[in-house]
Amino acid sequence: MFTRVAQLFRRFMLRVVLGLFLTSLFILNASGVANLKFTSRLEAILYDLRINLSMKDSIDSRIVIVDIDEKSLAAEGRWPWGRNRLAQMMDRLFDEYGVAVVGYDVIFAEKDESSGLKVLERLGREVLKDDEQFRSSLAAVRDKLDYDAIFAKSIKGRQVVLGYYFTDSEGDKIRTNGQLPPPVFTAADMAGSGASYVKMTGYGANLPELQQMTPVAGHFNPFVDSDGVCRRVPALIEYKGSYYEAFSIAVVRALLGSPPLTVGFPEGKKEGNYRKVEWLGISDMKIPVDDQVTALVPYRGQRGSFRYVSATDVINGRVKKEHLEGAIVLVGTTAQGLMDMRSTPVDSVYPGVEIHANMIAGILDQNIKHSPAYMLGAEILILLVCGVLLSFLLPIFSPTKSIILSIAMLAGICLLNAAVWQENLVLPLASSLALPIILFVVNMSYGFLLEARSKHQITGLFGQYVHPELVEKMSQEPDRFTMQSRSLEMTVLFSDVCGFTAISEQLSAADLSALMNEYLTAMTEVIQKYGGTIDKYIGDAIMAFWGAPLDDPDHAENGVMAAMEMQARAVRLREAFTRKGWPELRLGIGVNTGVMNVGNMGSKFRMAYTVMGDAVNLGARLEGLTRQYGADILVGGDTCSRLPGIVFRELDRVRVKGRNEPVAIFEPLGRQGKLDPAMLEEQEAFGHVYSHYLAREWDESVEHLHDLLKMKPEAKLFRLYLERIEHYRQQPPPPEWDGVFTHTTKG
Repeated sequence: MFTRVAQLFRRFMLRVVLGLFLTSLFILNASGVANLKFTSRLEAILYDLRINLSMKDSIDSRIVIVDIDEKSLAAEGRWPWGRNRLAQMMDRLFDEYGVAVVGYDVIFAEKDESSGLKVLERLGREVLKDDEQFRSSLAAVRDKLDYDAIFAKSIKGRQVVLGYYFTDSEGDKIRTNGQLPPPVFTAADMAGSGASYVKMTGYGANLPELQQMTPVAGHFNPFVDSDGVCRRVPALIEYKGSYYEAFSIAVVRALLGSPPLTVGFPEGKKEGNYRKVEWLGISDMKIPVDDQVTALVPYRGQRGSFRYVSATDVINGRVKKEHLEGAIVLVGTTAQGLMDMRSTPVDSVYPGVEIHANMIAGILDQNIKHSPAYMLGAEILILLVCGVLLSFLLPIFSPTKSIILSIAMLAGICLLNAAVWQENLVLPLASSLALPIILFVVNMSYGFLLEARSKHQITGLFGQYVHPELVEKMSQEPDRFTMQSRSLEMTVLFSDVCGFTAISEQLSAADLSALMNEYLTAMTEVIQKYGGTIDKYIGDAIMAFWGAPLDDPDHAENGVMAAMEMQARAVRLREAFTRKGWPELRLGIGVNTGVMNVGNMGSKFRMAYTVMGDAVNLGARLEGLTRQYGADILVGGDTCSRLPGIVFRELDRVRVKGRNEPVAIFEPLGRQGKLDPAMLEEQEAFGHVYSHYLAREWDESVEHLHDLLKMKPEAKLFRLYLERIEHYRQQPPPPEWDGVFTHTTKG
């Protein structure tokens, strides 16, 4: 028996040693000694998946968001409002509706001078200083015109929580504004706590006369992970040796009568002056935190998991009392231009005020997930057991047995993780899943001859579709790629030259061939730069897609970025063509994301690796519509929703030919934070046009359109809406009109 085992070990020694090496590497990575970066990204994805699978998807009526929405701005005027109006809202909330606590997800950093009091006082000092009647009248109305004092009086003695934010700047960029509340802990309180606190150097806070009226306030800084997603909030932030609580914690403390915030440490873990913070306490409730004293946000659902009421309805007493009585009220905004939107595990565009609401609900329900220190020990034990077993068994098992063993092990890991998750514990999952999968792949793909043959096959199959560098990458793991048809979420791009027939008639055959070769080469370089697969050339048209044969989690972003760079390259081509005496080329590009069928398709005479499906057809329709809207690029709603880092302009909601379901169409304008002021002004103005258009407010929409046409007289989009509104004025749409326009042609 021993001899047989020794023979097997010698035969498969290389694979066993490789498996044990990989196991050791993953254990070192879990311990923090090594750094396998992909596991961090995978861990974030799996955490988000678990959040989405375990969401309650119900409305929590305990917390109500008083929304400074478009309706409120239309009724009450542009923000900021006079604070006398906010005082009126406070009186209604507490005196008429009987709310429990009010938290402001806005900052009152500047004095309210909307009453004109400052001007009147200057007149009294400089112009009418000898006019006793004026001075007497001013003294009589001063209290009524001091809106800050009125608002301060309205919050005094009530359970009101103000919000503020910290900034992380250096040197001359450090800014401080307003007055911070008293810290919840001092440096002496937290001495030797052993935590890597989030530290800040500046802040933006409320006016002193407002902050002094309420003992509790909290910061609303998010904690954004490296992928841009907000999964945690800093429970404490350190500023100049003092520690300040999060807005959600401050609201809960105010709700409970402002009990002190306490610090919890694991039992038996105190060594000398070193103490690791494990949780924060409010009365008998615990808020588990990590090494940075951040707490995981217990998202209960997608956007809208809490009741929203319009601020103007509260001010004017139009909200039912039962909707607010005894509620925790958060005052925030979802109005365009004011809203604080975040990318979260449950939604890529999520209101910041709802993040606070989720944290408050989680504290009250005591269901905040956490990962105590012993979870690391559990992860290492799982990696050790699974790694050693698979390293010795996979080399000697047949493919079928190896598959069964690997699937059984992965299923067991997932079931254990799900059970721990139900207890509000987060057991790391990425490495525990990645190690068995990698060991399985390594063993199944072993063998030089098989690898060489697979490389040759991959090169033959995909060399004509993708960049040679990608073919080389694919050949490293040939088992992952196939020509067989499958259904995937992908992104497709269609590009076409506008008026190509007329262009071709102006050129000789030789010049036309040279022009097309130069144009198609440039566009193909851009597509392949962003990892795209060229599907086909159809005359002057190009069809490409992302997401196959190589997996591309950023397929939507790569498709849109390729489209924008193609247009930029077209500008340079037009300059070069003009010097040669060739006509200018202008492109229309459509990009769409969705589930598509991809694979080798065709007839027994000719096959092609291509994509098909409704999402593909929509991409082609979008390219055709670019001419009607005067847009260089049009993308579908599914593409737009995946790219919070790119600014889009919604152009219309349409039904395209051959498709009954309406779709929203968008034009990409550029990266967030990189648009010039003129484009931002145009984007804001067209947003007003479109919102008034959907509301059937034709006059208001036309007014903004005329302003836009002064800026861009040649803009086809603005003239299109003028013509459409004129048509609707003559023939008003039916009452059930949803803003959707039906196109009866392909483009």
